[in-house]
Amino acid sequence: MAESREPASRFYQSQGLQLHYADWGNPTAPPLVLIHGSRDHCRSWDSVARALQPHFHVLAPDLRGHGDSEWARGSSYSLADHLYDVAGLLQAEAIDVATVVGHSLGGMIGLAFAGTYPHKVSRLVVLDGAFLPSPPAIPIDQQIAAWVAQLDGISNANARSFRTLDEAAERMSAHNRRLTPEQALHLARHGVRKNQDGSFSWKFDKYQQVRAPYRLSAEDYIALWSRIACPTLLLFGDESFLSGPDRTGLLRHFSQAEAKTIAGAGHWLHHDRLDDVVAALRSFLEIGGRIE
Repeated sequence: MAESREPASRFYQSQGLQLHYADWGNPTAPPLVLIHGSRDHCRSWDSVARALQPHFHVLAPDLRGHGDSEWARGSSYSLADHLYDVAGLLQAEAIDVATVVGHSLGGMIGLAFAGTYPHKVSRLVVLDGAFLPSPPAIPIDQQIAAWVAQLDGISNANARSFRTLDEAAERMSAHNRRLTPEQALHLARHGVRKNQDGSFSWKFDKYQQVRAPYRLSAEDYIALWSRIACPTLLLFGDESFLSGPDRTGLLRHFSQAEAKTIAGAGHWLHHDRLDDVVAALRSFLEIGGRIE
């Protein structure tokens, strides 16, 4: 099938918010949803989307508070809110069952979605997003007080701005030294909006970084993971800041999962080792005969 080089921008409503997603075309093919991570955007997936688009109807949403989606009113960015938004995207596209690929926060959302609605996910791939949170180290009253202080701090802080796109790209490169200049500029171009004074600011809402005192526990995650009914692939970067010796032990919480480590990759596997990630995706998705 003909490959779409640029996606169409589409929108849908969720909890009163207008949310954006990139539609890469090929609507008669099996649907595949790419979910980005925190402080990222849907166009972070472009290279992966182009590689898979000839075989799938690829949809890449901007999570609420990210990219070209609206910001939540009242700083509501819980995992459950994101899960609701993904469910709304599938409903808007009349999709009953989809393959889901998520990175970091997007992987956590994919895991929770597949555990909540096992019949809606045919295959699941998580890029450096499978981990169990540690129990809170402080009492609940201190957690709430810290949350309030963090919200106040963000409210009083000045937004970061850049004079040029190149400055924003340099910031991206400083965050991930493995990025090529072309990758950094691409991510910056789709990750900033132009201000009235001609400067640029990140599109993501700073409030989405707040750690609310009502997060899921490790037991909650395990309960959801145990309900996942589809084949699952957990990809890890061997140089990720999330790396740890117990990661492969996570497999015991799944009914049918496998893990693979990408050498020379940090947390952003699909930027650091694109060819290896695409090869792993193609191999895993070929299990069901979906890659020709």
